[in-house]
Amino acid sequence: MTGRAVIRTRIRRLRGWGGVASMAGAVALTATLLPLAAADAARGGPYGVGQEAPARGGQTLRQQDAGECAGERPPGRPQASWRPSGADGPAVSRIKGKGKLVVGVDQNSYQWGYRDPATGELRGFDIDLARAIAAELGIGGDDIIYRAIPTSQRVPALQGRKVDMVVRTMTINCDRLKDVEFSTAYFEAGQQVLAPKNSKITGFDTSLDGKRVCAAQGSTAEEFITKELKNAEVVPVPNQLDCLVRVQLGLADAVITDNALAAGQAAQDPSMELKGRPLTREYYGVAMNKEDRDLVARVNKVLEDYRASGEWRKAYELWLSKVMPGVKAAPVPEYLD
Repeated sequence: MTGRAVIRTRIRRLRGWGGVASMAGAVALTATLLPLAAADAARGGPYGVGQEAPARGGQTLRQQDAGECAGERPPGRPQASWRPSGADGPAVSRIKGKGKLVVGVDQNSYQWGYRDPATGELRGFDIDLARAIAAELGIGGDDIIYRAIPTSQRVPALQGRKVDMVVRTMTINCDRLKDVEFSTAYFEAGQQVLAPKNSKITGFDTSLDGKRVCAAQGSTAEEFITKELKNAEVVPVPNQLDCLVRVQLGLADAVITDNALAAGQAAQDPSMELKGRPLTREYYGVAMNKEDRDLVARVNKVLEDYRASGEWRKAYELWLSKVMPGVKAAPVPEYLD
């Protein structure tokens, strides 16, 4: 069989949104989804509070970026954010004045932010959260402008004010806090290996030596692989879902990503599975421009209500309970004193 024939055979076997052809349709743009060019687990999580996840070589890895962040963040608490407020500061007033909320999202992360092939609508846990934030600001669903942003462009999009916020499974860490602000954490995840069920890869260990390991450019996974994997080839891609396609086409052997995203990919393709155990503890937050502190406080107010009203739990049960069962609650918010 020729190389092209092999590729064609693999493409026919692709799952997810019905293969590569359907995937192309899934990334088609609508009037409310605008492209951004590349040029321009809760407190009851898998290890519990203060516990450590096992890692390569018998070592352990604590919560990612548990060191001291620059500025107001206390040591070990990058997820601490500004206290909730309902005040209309400059950023909130600006958004209300234009009557539009521009949100950076993903449209390729199953159950988080993806385009439903049946309806063409954006759906998922992050999309529901973005709509809840918009509603608090008096912005209706038809006035939300979604921009599809590659992983590596999330920070530049905020700095260049191409979006008002990013709601896109974005991990809070000290390095990013130098450039953007984050809300309190709304979900806990951890880095984990995703690979075919029939592969000999067993997790983040020597079974990855000599293997091609895929990660999205600009992601915490890419940084993690670069630092921790010395005997594997890193395969960088613009968006996380591209990694699943690379493995399906035989162009990569495994993926390292947040287990929250990996679980969705395993649900799309039953031939894939999570390997080993999570390696880190990471928290997702809504990211905003560094100058928009009043907007951060307003989003934190939304998150307070979202948790207390049961809407967070409702969204988890709808989107994530089947692919990430056992999450007890949203992360407890931490605030800067």
